[in-house]
This record gives sequence, structure tokens and C-alpha cells, in this order.
Amino acid sequence: MDHITFLVAVVILTALAFDFTNGFHDTANAMATSVATGALRPRYAVLVSGVFNLAGAFLSTEVARTISGGIVSDAVVTPGMVFAGLVGAILWNLATWLLGLPSSSSHALFGGLIGAVWVGVGEAGVHFDVVIDKIILPALVSPLVAGVAALLSTCFAYRVTARGRETSVDRGFRLGQVGSASLVSLAHGTNDAQKTMGVITLTLISVGALAPGSGPPLWVIGSAGLTIALGTCLGGWRIIRTMGRGLTDIRAPQGFTAESSSATVILTSAHLGFALSTTQVCSGAILGAGLGRRLAKVRWGIAARIAIAWCVTLPAAAAVGALAGLLVVHGGTVGTVLVALVAAAVAAFIVAVSRRHPVTSRNVNDAHTVDLRPGTVRAKV
Repeated sequence: MDHITFLVAVVILTALAFDFTNGFHDTANAMATSVATGALRPRYAVLVSGVFNLAGAFLSTEVARTISGGIVSDAVVTPGMVFAGLVGAILWNLATWLLGLPSSSSHALFGGLIGAVWVGVGEAGVHFDVVIDKIILPALVSPLVAGVAALLSTCFAYRVTARGRETSVDRGFRLGQVGSASLVSLAHGTNDAQKTMGVITLTLISVGALAPGSGPPLWVIGSAGLTIALGTCLGGWRIIRTMGRGLTDIRAPQGFTAESSSATVILTSAHLGFALSTTQVCSGAILGAGLGRRLAKVRWGIAARIAIAWCVTLPAAAAVGALAGLLVVHGGTVGTVLVALVAAAVAAFIVAVSRRHPVTSRNVNDAHTVDLRPGTVRAKV
């Protein structure tokens, strides 16, 4: 019982650590275009995003229920498996943040859990029908829906404002971006904070602290919301640069339509309980907004890198989760400590490498790519 108590505490803290990385990893979803167009100052943007992420965490728990009782079987999952899955998700989040790639924190979490549970109890512990219906299909459809919506909205916006003064039009849409970016942050908190709630709830159910099928308690909702908000306030500047400056040359009308389209798709999916990737939705919307303006430059090379990261995320996190799961399930407390130490060392190494060529609020708009080599500066675009 002491071991279970210790492990449950470790899992909850690790889940909140993942929530924190999710926050700064996905800040770009809401604020990249607003920072790129100058609608919001970088530091103010991440603060606003953090506040609305916290508020969004209290709007719904449908996604949390999908995770705690849908993707894997809560009857056979142990806290050790959940811990191993979280390690896989955290390390993938940090690796893609280092590279400035807006990969899916959600799919990293799902992949880590699937890998850990699979090696722990076999494929019977994973509900693959739910994975397909609630994760795979939304991952394929949602970026396309958001992209098409943003493309059509951008075309409409430029047509309606064709006779207006460009400075007045940009000023109006920048003001609109304050609201649309805040709405995306609210939607992100509603969708992504629930994933941590679901993981903690799954852990509590697995040790009998909650009845099967239970929703997240209020303290779980509050802690998950606060942690993702704190991570958001930190600002994932490396990914903000890629999404705001890398995919396309964003102007205020495109930023507004991309954010509005993203928020609509994310909020609708959260209401339906689909645990989709907000990163994929927002990236698809930005790409659609870029295609919606004539003569806009779309950088397909960067888009291809992002697409590859999307495809690799779930299996890569699953592989790390499976490896960690083998050590935790068969190594007990010693295995858990070993995994924690190795994960901490890898995380520290990634942070150290990132400081060789830092991206901050001061230089986030200076280039459209993230470079790991010290002393190199790309041309301003």
C-alpha cells in the first residue's frame, strides 16, 4: 500500500509536469498569429492565453471522461503504466519544442499511454475502436475542416474589405484578433487541460480511490487548469516562431480567420468528447488562411516537416512509453526511480541544447525557422 501511495503521488506530479509542457508547447496554437501580426505584444499575449486556458479548464469534462474510461481499460491499468506513458509524452513534447515543431501534445500522451499499457497487460488493455473513432479519425478530419474554413473565411474577408484602406482594415482585424486569440486559448484549456484531468482520474480509478466511470474531482480540474495556464505563461517561443512566421506570411485578416476557425472546431469537438489535437487544428487553419490570400507565400518545406512530426508523434511516444513501461512494470520502485532519473537527465540535456540558440519574446519574429546552431541568424521575413 505504501508503494501504491508513493506511485500515485509520483503519477499525479508527473501528469502535472506533462500539463505544464503541454501549456508552453501549445501556446503557439492561440497566440502565434497574433504575435506575428503585432495584434498583441509577445509577453502580454502569453499572459492573456494563460488566463483563458485556466478558465477553459472548467467548461467541460467530456474529453477527460474519454481518456479516463475510453482509450485504455481502467480495470487493468496500473499507476506505473500511466507514469510510463507520461514519461513518453513529456520527452516527445520537449524534443519537438527544441526543434520548433508544433507536434501534438495530445497524440504524444495517447501514444505514451498506449505503449505502456500494451507492454503491461497486452493489446486487450487498449480500446482500439475508441482510439480510431475518438483520436485517429478526428486527427485526419479536423485539420482539413479548420483549413478549409479558414481558407474560405480569408477569401471572404479580403473580398468584403477590398475597397477599404489597408491600414484601417489591418487595425480592425488586429483588434478582432484579441478576441479570437482569447477564444482559441479558452478552447485549448477546454480541450487540452482535460487530458491531464483524464490521466489523473484514470490513476485514481485504477487504485480504487474513485469508482469506475467517474469524472474528475474539482481539485483535479483546478490543478490541471492552473498548471497548463502557468506553462502557457512561460511562452513556447520556439514553436510560436514556426507557426507565426514559418508556415506562411500572416497578416491580420488571416490571423483573425485562422483563430476563429480553430476555436470553432476545437470547442465543437470538446463538447462531443473528441480528444483531438489543437495543434493540428490550428496549423491547418493557419495553412488555410495562407492559401486564402492571393500571392501569399506558403512554405511547403516547413509544412512537410510538421506533417512528418504529426505522423511520427503517436508511435514515437508509444515506443518510449513502452520502454519505460517495461522498466516500471517489471522493476517496481527501483524501475520507477530509474525511469524518473533518466527522464530528468534527458529533459535537462534538451533544455541545455535549447540555450545554444535561444528564441525569446524579443526575437520570436526575427526569422521563420528555429536553428540549433549557436551564433546563426536567419534573414528577417
